Amino acid sequence: MSPPEKILLIGGTGFIGRALALRLAAKGHNVHVLSRTGWRNTPSPPGVSVHHADQGNAERLAPLLDTCCQVFHLAAATTPADTVWQPAREAEQNLLPALRFLECAQNFPDNRYFFLLTGGALYGEAARAAEDTLPHPISYHGAGKFALEQFFGVLGQRHPGRLTVLRPSNVYGPAQPLRPGFGIIPTLLERARDGECITVFGDGSAVRDYLYIDDLVDACLHAMAGPAGTYNLGSGEGYSINQLLDMIGYMTGKPLRIDYQPARASDVQCIVLDTRRAQEHLGWQPRVGLLEGLQRCWRGCA
Repeated sequence: MSPPEKILLIGGTGFIGRALALRLAAKGHNVHVLSRTGWRNTPSPPGVSVHHADQGNAERLAPLLDTCCQVFHLAAATTPADTVWQPAREAEQNLLPALRFLECAQNFPDNRYFFLLTGGALYGEAARAAEDTLPHPISYHGAGKFALEQFFGVLGQRHPGRLTVLRPSNVYGPAQPLRPGFGIIPTLLERARDGECITVFGDGSAVRDYLYIDDLVDACLHAMAGPAGTYNLGSGEGYSINQLLDMIGYMTGKPLRIDYQPARASDVQCIVLDTRRAQEHLGWQPRVGLLEGLQRCWRGCA
């Protein structure tokens, strides 16, 4: 195991940040989390210190960047559905805070920075999107993430070897919170549990790539030990929403009641990620298949 380090997570109290913080702390690292919110009425686990501040608060951020040698940027305030007709909201809530973080981070170029954005909303329509596939976001959320990647990329160009960009697909897992318009798997499992109707936008043929949370955390750990670069992170397998509905109905024994509505302007029809670069350069590959992941989630919420 690598020697303990001080590691900073920006926006680390959400679903992904919490899982990453717990794994890093379990490995003996001294984890610091900068977030506007706490850990939802639970104390921070041993090895994790939470600092309550906005990511653009240079007075609180600079001392942490001065002592933490590895920094994960996880902060996000919107989803594709949140800003489907509101580009200014995307800029105000996501771009500007992250750019203020970047202004401070550029004063600490010896750190390694890991920027997690989105593979699902970045490429647009793509049956097998590789890292050199031309991004073509169809949502303001995806466009904002792409813009931020370009801004962070300037930092990486000025300080080679210090920036890694991780592009995960649709991440899911136990304890993922219910959030309207975001995270289809926890919503479907909740509807299987309570028997209420679920709204599906489109005819259910849209294909997505689902990545289990433990596999994403594993990828982050591999990235810390691997070469800087840009990496897709996904299962490499595409499943339609209708297939997902069938799997959940079969697994739970509770067929779902579906209300099909017109597709939203922010929804792509198909996006599956090519993860060969991460497998070849980081030595990482996903291990939890979709059915196994769904079973773990169901056991966690049933």
